[in-house]
Amino acid sequence: MKKQRFLILFVVLLAFGMILSACGSSEEEGSNGGSNDENGEENASENEEGTDGEQAEAGGDFSAAMVTDVGGIDDKSFNQSAWEGLQSFGENNGLEEKTGYDYAQSQSDADYLSNLNRLVRQNFNLIYGIGFKLKDAVDTVAGQNPETNFAIVDDVVEQPNVASITFKEHEGSFLAGVAAAMKTESDKLGFVGGIESDLIKKFETGFRAGAKSVNPNIEIDVQYAGAFDAPDKGKIIASNMYGQGIDVIYHASGATGNGVFAQAKDIKKNNPDQNVWVIGVDRDQNEEGAIGDTNVTLTSMVKRVDVAVEQVATQAMNGEFPGGEKLEFGLKDDGVGVARSNKEALTEDIISAIEEWKEKIVNGDLKVPSTRDDLETYINSL
Repeated sequence: MKKQRFLILFVVLLAFGMILSACGSSEEEGSNGGSNDENGEENASENEEGTDGEQAEAGGDFSAAMVTDVGGIDDKSFNQSAWEGLQSFGENNGLEEKTGYDYAQSQSDADYLSNLNRLVRQNFNLIYGIGFKLKDAVDTVAGQNPETNFAIVDDVVEQPNVASITFKEHEGSFLAGVAAAMKTESDKLGFVGGIESDLIKKFETGFRAGAKSVNPNIEIDVQYAGAFDAPDKGKIIASNMYGQGIDVIYHASGATGNGVFAQAKDIKKNNPDQNVWVIGVDRDQNEEGAIGDTNVTLTSMVKRVDVAVEQVATQAMNGEFPGGEKLEFGLKDDGVGVARSNKEALTEDIISAIEEWKEKIVNGDLKVPSTRDDLETYINSL
């Protein structure tokens, strides 16, 4: 009888232990399954829709995110500057990355709509489309989601819930042209653009106008790569230009410009006595031209996308979102300008000339051409 009671008690304890073990296993799978899943740590462009939407809403009273173009946040140019501005906004306001601020990476043009819609579903209060290539997608998604605020950089979308952020790239590019014309030893300059568009033509025309203002007889070769994410093509174009005697190239081509820098550095490594220069774009690209103790970056046409992104996000958070407005940043409000990081390359006479021309533009004594037609008129007046 005692032996029978002992067997019954043993069976009961064994069954109870198995139940506890099963419960513990289930809880462990629930907590670790998500964190160990590779998709669980990816950015907003790759997150699952349901849980991430809840995270974005729980991140605070305000949240903002951006959709890149194909250049990505590490393009060392336009998209990177925008992301730095959003990061600064988030950090300055105590927001957590991925919940309070985030980005969605676009691998191709086909990703724009899906990325914007994903961020809407994740309940971000303000969503940026970075670059003119996102105009149609922002226009469509903003129309479908009137309760969400959007911003487009480098174009205009006529929607009451969209702020349009533009820049006077031609003004900053004019100063880059002045610097190039004063630095060149061959009187031959190059311009490498990404996609030939009205926007990039503003960079081109401003640069040509500035250079011609210093030397009307200077030669300027203009070529477009047809892409913002083709560094190999940028390198080939730069190789041909430098091979023809051009010694200063200004690029407005996003990640394609990385190839221009690579070619200039290759030339400098193989022939230290040959002077070749690159003028960067959008952010200070001085680091991109560094080769040991020397540097092939003459200057950069700095376009303060970071400042504009942070400013509009701050306005939106404070209930002052400039929906339906076109915001334009130029030399007068330090929205564009030229970097002076390479103090050896930018001599005092070049800096003095830059300041003189800048004063004329800011004071309204000089209107910088922004189209090729305006440029032709301007050059004929010199």
